[in-house]
Amino acid sequence: MSHAVVIGAGIGGLTAAVALAQEGWTVTVLEQAASIEPVGSGLAIAPNALRALDMIGIGDEVRRLSAIQGEGGIRRPDGRWLTRTDTDAMTARYGDPIVLLPRATLVDLLAVRLPPGALHLNRRVESVDPAAGRVVTADGTLDADLVVAADGIRSATRSTLFPGHPEPRYTGVTSWRIVVPADRGSDPPQACETWGDGTLFGVMPMAGGLVYCYATAAAPPGARASDEKDELIRLFGDWRAPIPALLAAADPAAVLRHDIYSLDRPLPAFHRGRAALLGDAAHPMTPNLGQGACQAIEDAVVLARQAGAAVEAGEAVDLAAYSRARVARTTRIVRRSRAIGRLTGWRSRPAVALRDTLLLAMGALGTNAAFRQADAIFHWPG
Repeated sequence: MSHAVVIGAGIGGLTAAVALAQEGWTVTVLEQAASIEPVGSGLAIAPNALRALDMIGIGDEVRRLSAIQGEGGIRRPDGRWLTRTDTDAMTARYGDPIVLLPRATLVDLLAVRLPPGALHLNRRVESVDPAAGRVVTADGTLDADLVVAADGIRSATRSTLFPGHPEPRYTGVTSWRIVVPADRGSDPPQACETWGDGTLFGVMPMAGGLVYCYATAAAPPGARASDEKDELIRLFGDWRAPIPALLAAADPAAVLRHDIYSLDRPLPAFHRGRAALLGDAAHPMTPNLGQGACQAIEDAVVLARQAGAAVEAGEAVDLAAYSRARVARTTRIVRRSRAIGRLTGWRSRPAVALRDTLLLAMGALGTNAAFRQADAIFHWPG
């Protein structure tokens, strides 16, 4: 039986391991952390990723967690609408809505489908030989027919496969993420982003009476506040309701802050020898389209299908076909997400006025105009 070694047990790595096992591969997952319990944040699963999850049998379990209903869109800090969307219209167009769920929930759904004994914690990879399919750890050497590098934005495997390629660049923007309880005396908040002058605050309802909030602002790399909740209140505490109430309800210890990086120069391929890259190891992107995890899930199922076809044919995996299927698509999404990130970062009064006018004009054309911008992403496979 063919053997795959998966480096990293994040969303992409776990999806790849489950999908490969379903295609008849023996799978070993190496995770350097002591557990796979993710930090507490929300995760957007768009229609394209739901269809990818259908391919490994968990799409419907994720759909049952859908909590976004009614109208949403983009607003100004004073509450004025710039664009509006509708969940029913999205579902009618793409067959599914966007589902927000805790990252830990998807990790659990994937982890329980791993073959017994496949996951190895506290296993730090020291080196990868892509030509031989050899992975070296402090505990020994593993030989594989396929090495799947899902080792994140600072992927050491990517540096091995493509030495000298530029690393992901800091975008000049930092981000915060929090999950807070919804106000039980009120209706769930609308799924909405609020765009300020170089700042952004997103509010997304999740199942279980929770709300996922995220925010961005310009900052020097590595900058941190002594109290990140207070920093959020300073930046967004006078914005439209329910943002102040959500911030007040946040646990200061649960506020996550990370600088945002993007791989502005795409890799020439996502493979070399017997090794393949996926997710943030292959195409780090800004979060503005909510496609980081979604594209990692797509990568995983496409790679597994290529691997399954190789098993049936008794051949080596055609990793060149994997690169052909993934590089062009993910490059477009990385670039588009980066462009939207730049748009939200505009701060001068004339630039913000122009941006808002353009958004209002697009909103006046109706929801179909907004959805057309997403068709190439959400209509997958297609």
